[in-house]
Amino acid sequence: MKILVIAPHMDDEVLGCGGAIARHVMNGDELFISFIAHRIYNHQFDKEKDDLEKQHAAKAKGVLGYKESVFFNLNDERLDACIQDIVIPLEKYILKIRPDIVYCPFRGDNNQDHRAVFDAIRVAARPSAAAFIKRILMYEVASSTEQSPPMYENIFLPNFYVNITEHIDKKVEAFRCYETEKRPYPHPRCEEALRVLAKKRGVEAGFEYAESFMILREKWD
Repeated sequence: MKILVIAPHMDDEVLGCGGAIARHVMNGDELFISFIAHRIYNHQFDKEKDDLEKQHAAKAKGVLGYKESVFFNLNDERLDACIQDIVIPLEKYILKIRPDIVYCPFRGDNNQDHRAVFDAIRVAARPSAAAFIKRILMYEVASSTEQSPPMYENIFLPNFYVNITEHIDKKVEAFRCYETEKRPYPHPRCEEALRVLAKKRGVEAGFEYAESFMILREKWD
């Protein structure tokens, strides 16, 4: 199968579904990651720092072993300014690789870029334009999904779990590559917190470690 993971930022692919990526790779699936935005720091773009982050993404790619990554290089923290800027390259990439499964960020994330990417995906992956997609899954991103205000539309309600017991160490190792994004415990974006969340999701589904998702669309041929 061909799998597309759509990541608003570099590191979202690991935080959201690094274990699932490793499992897909182990199963022989072709993995493609599209990074939508470049990285800014203190609300300012710094090409040197962005290039460093791309090096970190390449290291994480090497750990997880997936096939291809592409960078759209759109404006971090401003993706919601014009959804069309995301839709156009995303449509082209989806039609180019024709994925069977798409992973995307949760629509209620606290990060406005994540919400904008979701809005673009709902257009680019609509059934009339991409009928070849068999399943679309929303993933949770530690430090974004759980940080949303407690309103119903922001509640992540998983209905699909992936056993990543054999892959949790690889997920943590891949996240370790993002040296500038790591935070000390108890910040949700640290190695210990990633294991805690994976344990919690595992307990919910009867696994030692798991990642959880929300199915948006699924169909059988």
